[in-house]
Order: sequence, then structure tokens, then C-alpha cells
Amino acid sequence: MESFFICGGNKLEGELSIQTSKNAVLPILAGCILCEGEIVIHKFPKYDDTLTMLKIVEELGAKTYIHDDDVVIKCDSIQKSEIPSNLASKIRSSIFSLGAILSRFKKAKVPYPGGCAIGARPIDLHIKGLEQLGAKIVDKHGFLYCDGSNMKSAVVSLDFPSVGATENIMLASIFLTGKTKIINCAKEPEIVDLANFLNSLGAKIYNAGDSVIEIEGVQSLHGGEYTPISDRIVTGTYMLATVICGGNVTLNNVCYDHIASLVHKIKNNCCKVSIKGDKLTVIANKRPKAISKIETQPYPGFPTDLQPQIMSMLSIAKGTSVIVENLFESRFKHVSMLKKLGADILVNDKTAIIKGVPMLYGANVTCCDLRGGAGLVLAGLVAKGYTTVDDIHHIDRGYYRMEKDLQALGANIERITKV
Repeated sequence: MESFFICGGNKLEGELSIQTSKNAVLPILAGCILCEGEIVIHKFPKYDDTLTMLKIVEELGAKTYIHDDDVVIKCDSIQKSEIPSNLASKIRSSIFSLGAILSRFKKAKVPYPGGCAIGARPIDLHIKGLEQLGAKIVDKHGFLYCDGSNMKSAVVSLDFPSVGATENIMLASIFLTGKTKIINCAKEPEIVDLANFLNSLGAKIYNAGDSVIEIEGVQSLHGGEYTPISDRIVTGTYMLATVICGGNVTLNNVCYDHIASLVHKIKNNCCKVSIKGDKLTVIANKRPKAISKIETQPYPGFPTDLQPQIMSMLSIAKGTSVIVENLFESRFKHVSMLKKLGADILVNDKTAIIKGVPMLYGANVTCCDLRGGAGLVLAGLVAKGYTTVDDIHHIDRGYYRMEKDLQALGANIERITKV
């Protein structure tokens, strides 16, 4: 078992380039299933999740290879319409493949997806959306058996602006004759990036980033090259690490608009944030102040994927803060671990009340999920003494060698193997 061993107390100083977004690359890899020819994805991030998704595409028949920071995917040889259970169980994003497989082969057999245990995360919105396009889906023995032979363009209305459901319906609509509309769709930057990728290959997707997306059907998609967006959650994590530890850090390859909701919460409250082009600088030299209330919301609201990290910051802030988690019912699992470090947090249903303490103290803690694990690392960076964070395979799903990034900024953290 691998763990992080952290000696807290170091300020962070230096410059770092932000990696490509995991949540952008995953549906883009699913989109490759629709293509003919060769796809080159530049700056491919080697997260555990993206490598697993690449294996899923390979299992469907694609030929792939990684060269330096690029991945090459030869899509002509894709022939299968079934995703293997052993891979689908590892990541929830395997469900993105359903819409693409249905679109290409008019049939699919897909296992229920895996991923972090942060709540029910039902896929009913995916299923209902595809059924509105005419797909017939039967749930049997842990698999979804899907018949897309009668799929047609339609108006699809989502009950909730789900990112995954929006992406799946987009992928399923690419080859449908006529125009498909998705109403109440998600607006996340990763939605826009998927649309830009598909449009660069010949798709006709309009208004991505708005509440209504239109897809005009085409007959085929060709090959091409694409560079996905940077990871806004990694950006936010390292911004908050700087606020927690104090210091002066510049992050490169950043899109300000993607992390504006975080900047609005922390700028001039406990730090200075400046932006010049794709460079963002955080300067923090004081103890953070409490934030009266944060509510997680779909984009452009405050992201649930930064909730554990900002909770770590607020655990040492001056005053009392409130966080309301509106998206996932089990996304407070990290609270018990933060309390082990000395945090004063009370949870009632979907609300957490955080009374800031002057100091956290090192302890042995365990990751329960990806973002909660990142929050524990941030807490360990400021805690007095030594902190061991176990089960960091969760963190590896969304951060590529996090310890290397933090070491480059001056943190005392190393990856160790515990027997």
C-alpha cells in the first residue's frame, strides 16, 4: 500500500504548470469511438482513470500508443460494442462510452460503472436521456443491454444538469439524422471542450456552455489532433494549498474563467490572486478568514470537487464557516479524518459547520475518495508534526504524482510504501 508521508509547516514558493483535465479527457476518449482514422491527443495526462479509459477504448478494438506527452488512437479497428466489467468497475466515466457505442454500432452492453463512493450517483439521467432518443435499454444482471436501432433525433429534457448525461447524449446524437436539442444541460468547461473536440473532427454541435445544446447529425467523423483544457480542479487544489500553507505560487496553463467561483471566495479575504494571460499567482501570508457560507452548485457555481480542499482551509481559518453540499450525499467522509488532525467540524445532513482552530496536528489518516484525499493532503501540509495519508490510489485517479508537484513548491512530502 502506498501512502504520503508529510512533515507540515513549509510555505509554498515557486511556479508550476497545470496538467490537462482528467474530466475533459475521459469523455474525449469516449468520443474517439465515433471516429474514423487516427486521433492524436496532445498533453495526455497519465492519471489512473485516463489510462483505464484508454484501455477500454483498446478493448473495443482501437490501436493505441503513448509517445512522450501524446497519445495516438487508431480508431478504424474498433469493432466491439461491449465494455469489459473488470475495467468498467474501476471508473464511473466508463458510462460515457455507452452513447458513443450506441451511436456507432446501434447496440451496446455496458456494466454499471465504478468510481468513488461519494453517494448514489445514479445513472438514471443517462438512461432517460438515451430513451428519449429512442434507445431501448434493459437492466439485467448488472449490465445495461441497449438497442439503438430505432434511435432518432429528438428534444431531450434533463431533470438535472448532469455533466455525464449531457456528454452521453451529445455522443449518442452525432450520427442521428436531423437536429437534437438537449434542454437543461450542464454548462461545465469540460462540456465545451468535448464539443470543440468533436466539432474539430466534423461534428456540428452548437451552443455548448449554454443551457440548451443543439446537435445537427452528420454521417461520419474524421481523424485529427486536439489539445484538451487544463484541469480546473487541480488548479483550485494548488491555489488552496498555497492559501493554507502561505507563500507565493504561480500556476501556468490556467483558464481564469474556469476557477472564478473559487477566486471570488478567497480573493482579498485571505490572499491576493492575480491573473496575467494563462498565469495565475496566489500570495498568502496571513491566517485565512472564515467564509460565512459556501454552497456547492453545478458550474458556474462552486464545484463539489473543491469542497473537501476548501474545508481543510477553513478548518484553520479565523472564525466559523458553513459548507452546504448540494450534489453528493456522501461527500463529507473526509470530515472524520480532518477531526483526527484536530479540526472542529459538525455535520448535520448536508451541512458542515467548521469552527477554525489555530493549529492542526499530524496523525495517520486514510483516503476514502479522490477529492477527500486531496483535502487531507492539504491539511497535512499545514499540520504540526508528521501526517501519513494512506490509500492514496484514490488521489492518483485525479492527480498525476501530486507529491512531485508539491515538492517542486517546497512541501516536505514523499510517497512511501507501507507493508
